[in-house]
Amino acid sequence: MDALLDIRGVIMDFGGLRAVDGVSLQVFPGEIVALIGPNGAGKTTLFNCMTGIYRPSGGEIRIDPTGKAGRRIDGLPPHRITALGLARTFQNIRLFNGMTALENVMLGHHCRTTTGLLGAIVHGPAARRQEQATIAAAYAMLERVGLAPYADEVAGNLSYGAQRRLEIARALATAPSLLLLDEPAAGMNPQETFELDELIVRIRDEHKVAILLIEHDMRLVMNISDRIYVLEYGKSIACGTPLEIRGNPRVIEAYLGEDGHA
Repeated sequence: MDALLDIRGVIMDFGGLRAVDGVSLQVFPGEIVALIGPNGAGKTTLFNCMTGIYRPSGGEIRIDPTGKAGRRIDGLPPHRITALGLARTFQNIRLFNGMTALENVMLGHHCRTTTGLLGAIVHGPAARRQEQATIAAAYAMLERVGLAPYADEVAGNLSYGAQRRLEIARALATAPSLLLLDEPAAGMNPQETFELDELIVRIRDEHKVAILLIEHDMRLVMNISDRIYVLEYGKSIACGTPLEIRGNPRVIEAYLGEDGHA
């Protein structure tokens, strides 16, 4: 089976600082893969390289959403990477707080619509049909993440956990093959984290979307991950199943054994 995401020797330099140092990583269809490590290990920087926010200083990043020849995406702008099937959420929630939950998800769906500027201005029958289809698709996505009762609620008024789920719904509305989640459980209470755990697995199973997540909640990581990569000081120091990572002496020393990151 070909990798859906194939990262080969990626380097990211900021002046004299090397934040990511030759990292290689793969995600296969149907997998949930976790990326863990201490704060400052380069995890979010690597996500930013994958999604076009940063252009890597070296290495290459390829995605293969179709099972055909992979496509190199490092250096492409974010909107083109999203259109190719890679979507993400952010460590700090980035919603349009003055818009409703439904409108936020509709914006995510926009990259899959075909109405051009003229069609939007004229608002002819084709444009109206597409608009209604977008509304229906966005509402269905809210139903899948348990937010349908809040469709008309302004996003900024939602609870923190609901905002996290709304950001996931907006990312899913882009119809990705691979979903990147950057610390999705950050700031959540235990019940919200438990519900998130179930939601991530359901997304993988029902939407047939592979998932790569950064997360500090080790219970969540160990419960749902098929494989785990560990970064330290920008380098990959281990990769394996949750059981293998849990017993890896280097990982325990670098990360799992630190009380501050338990």
